[in-house]
Amino acid sequence: MSADGRFVEPAYRDHSLGDLLPAVARALGVDAGLPETSMRLPEGHSYVVFLVDGLGYELLRDHADQAPYLSSLLDRHAPATAGVPSTTATSLTSLGTALTPGTHGVVGFTSRIPGTDDLLNALFWSKKVDPLEWQPHPTALGRLASAGVRTTVVSKREFAGSGLTVASQRGADYVGADRVGERTAAVLAASSADPSLTYVYEGDLDWTGHRYGVASTSWQLQLSMVDAVAEQLRDTLPSSTRLVVVADHGMVDSPAERRLDVDDHLELLDGVVVFGGEARFRHVYCRGGAVDDVLAAWREAVGDRAEVLTRDDALARGWFGDLAPGVRPRIGDVLVAARGDFSVLSTAIFPYEATLVGLHGSLTSAEMLIPVLVD
Repeated sequence: MSADGRFVEPAYRDHSLGDLLPAVARALGVDAGLPETSMRLPEGHSYVVFLVDGLGYELLRDHADQAPYLSSLLDRHAPATAGVPSTTATSLTSLGTALTPGTHGVVGFTSRIPGTDDLLNALFWSKKVDPLEWQPHPTALGRLASAGVRTTVVSKREFAGSGLTVASQRGADYVGADRVGERTAAVLAASSADPSLTYVYEGDLDWTGHRYGVASTSWQLQLSMVDAVAEQLRDTLPSSTRLVVVADHGMVDSPAERRLDVDDHLELLDGVVVFGGEARFRHVYCRGGAVDDVLAAWREAVGDRAEVLTRDDALARGWFGDLAPGVRPRIGDVLVAARGDFSVLSTAIFPYEATLVGLHGSLTSAEMLIPVLVD
């Protein structure tokens, strides 16, 4: 995070995660009807996009000794930004669709299902919500496949057919692979076609950061393992195949003394009908006419530890990008975006969050800046 506490705004249509596949399409020389972007990548006939969940640009920069291969690529390409919020479900959907969160509609880890008092958990999804209705737009992966590009997703078997996979990655061939060896073999086979795009996902670094924190020995050792896997992938692929390593967000450790538990401040839930989002980026849904009171109460409670603003103000700032019909009520009436290492919990509503050390979701540079490593 910058010393003056300013947020990093999302660089939609310029240099954000959602711009990567349009840039890949251009590099492949394929017109897939994807949005225009300022991002540029070197020409190639085959691209592999390796996404490391939780590998923020600043984390990699600050731990170069643990990741010599990946850090050697840092200066070749400027960092990009995640979207808002800087969280996995939103980011993976932005990557897979090449759309902004306000358009694809996956606006957070948890967000309100319009017309109900229920939350959609976008990682685990819900059988009550059809992912094709929640995210009805064609994906960028599907558009590339329709344009004649062999398009493949290589990820864990358990994610095949999940709500998030359908929303963000439909239209591509899906190859389930749970181990590094079979995953690398699957990438090698899929990327042999010309032209081709192969997307491969790695989630263990994010899990380790959540569980132990990014300052932990466990996280640093896991980063070294990721670095070795990335280097092996590069060594295994032919030189004619371009490898791009990216991330969906960074992460910050939030110590106990920097956490606010709303269960100890129940006045913050006065006028609130649904409390959603995640610890670093809260969606607060209000009763009719209660927005101003809720806004004032939250601003007084958190002070300069977070940016508290209305949905309209966030939309005016461009946090969610272009807004599609039906997405607006999924966004909180009031939003609480944490600064520094602050976080907002509810041990009653989200007990699991209280067990996590590393968190993400807000707009600090530690969370928003992501590497774009091209080799």
